[in-house]
Amino acid sequence: MAELKTKPTSASVAAFLDRVENSKRKQDALAVNEMMERITGETGKMWGASIVGFGSYHYKYASGREGDWMVTGFSPRKSALTLYIMPGYGAFDDIMVRLGKHRTGKSCLYLNKLEDVDLTVLEELITKSVQWMREKYGA
Repeated sequence: MAELKTKPTSASVAAFLDRVENSKRKQDALAVNEMMERITGETGKMWGASIVGFGSYHYKYASGREGDWMVTGFSPRKSALTLYIMPGYGAFDDIMVRLGKHRTGKSCLYLNKLEDVDLTVLEELITKSVQWMREKYGA
């Protein structure tokens, strides 16, 4: 079985965020970092070269594949600020309709800028996502 390439590293989150070239994206990333620290009660860690993750949980699929992954996290990518909402969005329809301008992937929330969304609603989404993960995985 292939081993996950994205793992926690000892790289500095502050140094990573300081290297974000787009000043607006950097400002938004710093705000999300602070929000996720407050919500999780944990300090972010670099996962691979470009993801800031908070907490971790162990998963095991019926196929036998297992590993560790972050409870929540984000990456200030060039195309969008990407937030990792690990449970996905099925249980959060009521929150998503109030969030504002965004796109989603399976567990990715893509924001062009934080100004596009209601920050109170974003905080509610992250909080409920983290609670869901902690209840399911004891993370």
